[in-house]
Amino acid sequence: MNTKDRIDNKLLVTGASGHLGRRVVQHLLHTLGIPTRRLIVTTRQPERLANLAALGVEVRAANFDDANTLVKAFQGADRLLLISTDALDVPGRRLMQHHNAIQAAEAAGVHHVAYTSMPLPHGSPLLIAPDHAGTEVALAASALPSWSVLRNHWYFENLFMTLPQVLQSGKWYSAAGEGRVAHIARDDLALAAATALAGSSSDKTTWTLSGSSAYSTAEMSALIAKAVGRPIEVVPMPLEGLVQGMVGAGLPEPLARVFASFDTNTAAGRVADVTGDFMRLTGRQPQAFEAWLEFAVPALKD
Repeated sequence: MNTKDRIDNKLLVTGASGHLGRRVVQHLLHTLGIPTRRLIVTTRQPERLANLAALGVEVRAANFDDANTLVKAFQGADRLLLISTDALDVPGRRLMQHHNAIQAAEAAGVHHVAYTSMPLPHGSPLLIAPDHAGTEVALAASALPSWSVLRNHWYFENLFMTLPQVLQSGKWYSAAGEGRVAHIARDDLALAAATALAGSSSDKTTWTLSGSSAYSTAEMSALIAKAVGRPIEVVPMPLEGLVQGMVGAGLPEPLARVFASFDTNTAAGRVADVTGDFMRLTGRQPQAFEAWLEFAVPALKD
């Protein structure tokens, strides 16, 4: 690829109306200075991205359940960010969607695909891990000239799904044992994805993107309790007890088992590795948990 091609090539972001996708686009435009004429974004509901269309970004509809329509949606893109979909309602559907996207990228002549995966997906006890492992296998087996696997650690922001109930009751029910999590801010992962997408890499690379520290549930609860000024007691639970507690709170059992398997995965030490890949990819240090927590405290107290 010559210099002119690198300047003019098109970058495509899937799932651009989601939380991560929106932040990726913002980093492309404002942090990395990518011109709007070089950006293509896809979504199931193009009207949700009218603000980007008004700026000159090309907005396209994309249906990941239909591989044929995806070829048209991806046409003209040189590099593509495949953000893992949220299709968890039917077992195997998300992996099928990712297969469709990879096949469409090949057919559309995309040169590089970056994919948002998870740490150590192969052989993981996390019930959604096979979707990521299978997508990584599909990328490796594809005819794509190059790709990047972004193994994203869990967002700090995921804690908002747990902490309101924890702070209300003062108890954190956990089956994670002494397992640690190297959380990272969603905005940092968006920057990493934007950097990988906008780069010129023609390699096949896997990045494991973690925060700067890994904390156990007990360590996190102590930091959170201090920040919000409320006591939190960590209550160890067997996995089945955790599942039944969520079911009793109104969660469908299949979904409760998925959520509980995050603790199983943590207990197995599969999200504890602290790496330097974020710094190597972006040239920046990731936001520390303590710094994120200071920012999050007002929302947690509401």
